[in-house]
Order: sequence, then structure tokens, then C-alpha cells
Amino acid sequence: GGTELVFLHEGLGSITQWRDTPEAIANACGRPALVYARAGYGHSTPVTVPRPLTYMHDEAALLPSVLAAAGIRDSILVGHSDGASIAIIAAGHVKPRALVLIAPHVFVEDISVESIARAADAYRTSDLRAKLARHHADVDGAFWGWNRAWLDPGFRSWNLEALLPAITAPVLVVQGERDEYGTRAQVDAIARQSGGPVEVAMIDGAGHAPFRDAPAAVHARIARFITAQSTS
Repeated sequence: GGTELVFLHEGLGSITQWRDTPEAIANACGRPALVYARAGYGHSTPVTVPRPLTYMHDEAALLPSVLAAAGIRDSILVGHSDGASIAIIAAGHVKPRALVLIAPHVFVEDISVESIARAADAYRTSDLRAKLARHHADVDGAFWGWNRAWLDPGFRSWNLEALLPAITAPVLVVQGERDEYGTRAQVDAIARQSGGPVEVAMIDGAGHAPFRDAPAAVHARIARFITAQSTS
């Protein structure tokens, strides 16, 4: 019984890359949490690359069966990057009590494409691959599946804005002021177009993973939002 927190990781993420964020927030709220790795990430089932450009919609369509398998009827979705976009898409399927969207994307910006192209160079030439390999059984599948989808010319038209008016559950958007993958335009679009109340927390000095750059501040802000939902 009760509302469970469901954590949806980023496009290069896995269970371990959340670090202690799920535990810290769950403990602060007194709520159980589900943290899982999607297919192709961490130690979950591998996927074939290239991924379809609909891969986030496909994952959102699977979320009801994931929640059913975990026995979760009442959820708050906490998504980061791709996971936040999946939460937006899935909101229509699972009717969450609230959404926490960390560094979300609802459309493709030049800054996103430029940073993702730079990530491909870093993956080929730096220690990025070795770092990611600590978290993923099939690191090449995880990386290139994400990277090639976002860099596909057909992906430029990907857009979730039409889904926002139907989201009536309360939303908290958390974005680092120095997010290298998206601008404040993402936050403003969600705040302007969502069908329910939206709170915005811009995290000073933080990048695309504000819970890694400023954990104490981000954990406290998210916990405050979640606690307010359960008392309302």
C-alpha cells in the first residue's frame, strides 16, 4: 500500500549511476522506492542497436507492466534526462500521483545535439568508455544505442509538448543552471504547457546530473516536494 517512488534513469544510466539518490530521497520521505535498469543498460537484458527513434515511447509503454510486476498501483515518477522524458510520456499510461523531472527534454535543442556529438568523440578517445563499463554489461550497446538515436537526423522532430496539457498531476522540474544538454527553454515549456501545477528548482552551479553535483540540495528539494504531495 501507499505511494511508491519509481526512479527512471538517464540515457546512459543504470541503477548504480543514481548513487545514493533513491535511498536518500526515499528515507527522507518515508516512502518505498523502485529503481530498475531498462533493457540495454546496467545488467538488464541487452538490446540490438540501432535503437528505434521511438525508444523512449516504447519504454513508456512498458512501464505499466513493470509497475504491475512490482505490485505498484500508486506511484510518483522520478526521472532523469531520458528517464524524465519517459515519465512525461508514461504519465498518460500510469496516472502517477506526481512527477519529478530532473533535466528533462521535451524537444531537441542544438545544445543537446552538440553535447551528444562531443560525447561520441569522448567515448572513442577518452576514458569515458572505461568509466561507463563499470556500470554496464554491454557498454557499447548502451552508449551507441542512446548516442545514435539522438544524432539521427530523423530525431530532430522528436517532441513531447503535445503531451503536457494532459498531465494534471503536480510536477517538480529540477535543472542545473549549467546543464550541458538542455537550456531553460525545456523547463519553461513544461511550466507553461503542463495541465497541472509546476514547481521549478534551478540548481546553481550544477550540470546535467544535479543530484550528483549538489546532492544535499537536490535531495532535500525533491523530498520536500514529495512529502507535500502525500499530505495534500
